Parts: sequence; C-alpha cells; structure tokens
Amino acid sequence: MIRYALHCDRDHQFESWFQSSSAYDSQVKRKLVTCPICGSAKVDKAIMAPRIVGKKGRGPATSPPEPTTTPAPEAAQPGSTSLMMAQERELRTKLKELRDHIVKNADNVGERFANEARAMHYGDKEHRPIYGEASPDEAKSLIDEGIEVSPLPTLPEDRN
Repeated sequence: MIRYALHCDRDHQFESWFQSSSAYDSQVKRKLVTCPICGSAKVDKAIMAPRIVGKKGRGPATSPPEPTTTPAPEAAQPGSTSLMMAQERELRTKLKELRDHIVKNADNVGERFANEARAMHYGDKEHRPIYGEASPDEAKSLIDEGIEVSPLPTLPEDRN
C-alpha cells in the first residue's frame, strides 16, 4: 500500500491510499480519484516528505508532520473508517437539524401540500412556510409550474 498526499485543481488538500503507484495512475486516468471536498476529478500528487524507518524497523526515526487533510472516499484503511463515520454522523446531525427547523417553523399541510403550494404561488393564499406530502408526479408538476419545492431530508433511522 502507498499513501499519496493529493490536491485538486481548486487547491483542496487530501490524502488517499492505493495498492501501488500504477493503481493510482490507473484510477486517475479513469477519473476515479476525486476530491472529497468539491468532487473535482482533476487531481495531482502533492509534494510529500518520505518516512524514514529507524533501526531494525522499530518505527520512524524521524516522522514528518501528518497532513491535516480529509481522506478521499476510496481510502480503505481502517483508520479512515472512523473519520468517515465521524463525517457521516456530522452530516446526519446537520440534516436532522435542518428537518427539525422546518418542522418547527412551518405548517404541516399533509396531503394538501400540492394544492396549498399552488394557491400561495398564484396569490390565492398568503405565503407561509409549509411542508407536507406530495407524490413524485405532483412534485414534478409543481416544479414544471415554476413552484420551488424540495424534499425533506430523510435519514435511515426514520424508516425504522
């Protein structure tokens, strides 16, 4: 395994592990290596200091400072799992906060959502924040009419 410090064309720094240097070259050529921050596939190796192993392989004699970066999604090292889990927990927390804010500050109109949204859009009712239920066809129809709608974020634990 080989670890590379990488950067994208937008200057985001991150690192990732690869089976070999040829595996890195192959994945970059196929645009499989992407920046975890912006998703750019224009990725290059950054300059890295080599690790120097001390006497009898007992550990590094000198160790360069570890980069403070985010690993790429394809990183498969055990240490990256906890970081990805932490990032996933943070994302879930933010999505839950967003959903909770909407539920707290908007009216639940249930299955009347499409009709209420139309009435507000066309000026038949006063504008106010609402949420409710709409079928995929109803949501598409609202969007086609120029009415902005977005689904509420749903997390896996909501389905249990």
